[in-house]
Amino acid sequence: MGNVVALRPRAQQDFTQSLGMIVALGSWAMMFGGLFFMYFGMRSRSPVWPPVGVPHLPVGVPALNTLVLVASSVALWRGTSALASGKRRALVPWLCAGVVLGVAFVVVQWVVWRQLWLAGLLPSSGAYGSVFYGLTALHAAHVAAGLVVLLVVLYRALRGVYTEHNVVRVRMAAMFWHFVDAVWLLMFVSLYLF
Repeated sequence: MGNVVALRPRAQQDFTQSLGMIVALGSWAMMFGGLFFMYFGMRSRSPVWPPVGVPHLPVGVPALNTLVLVASSVALWRGTSALASGKRRALVPWLCAGVVLGVAFVVVQWVVWRQLWLAGLLPSSGAYGSVFYGLTALHAAHVAAGLVVLLVVLYRALRGVYTEHNVVRVRMAAMFWHFVDAVWLLMFVSLYLF
């Protein structure tokens, strides 16, 4: 009976933290949703998209970068699942893979920005340039924030803080990362493919 009472506050705290993360993700989803709505509204009113004379966005490198980000999400999912099933030692390598792939995503995104900048697509290139850089930079800022969170989780995992009994904290960091991944998938389809 004592164990049930001891677990109750922890379960309540886990629920509250998870609910807080869901609310935060909902607010970010609304923000990105508003930006996508604005983008589609501008695009639907434009007779030609992209505008004439503006460099077209590449597809190959961003597609590869999309796979990198999806792979990082898979790595975090695998690490979280392993921890939840009691395989504590498996968390660190999966977290490391997720962080390395996340950093690779940012580096490749920087390469894409640089190539487009040198080709003449600037934030000042009208609506097309400002929307492209605005959306992708805002996403990159969320990726950077996610990487900071993942590095904190990794540091704590290396210290042995996480067990199958407090996996919710790792799961919340992974939830944010999966959200960033889902936003990128929508962004890739919207900006690069259509």
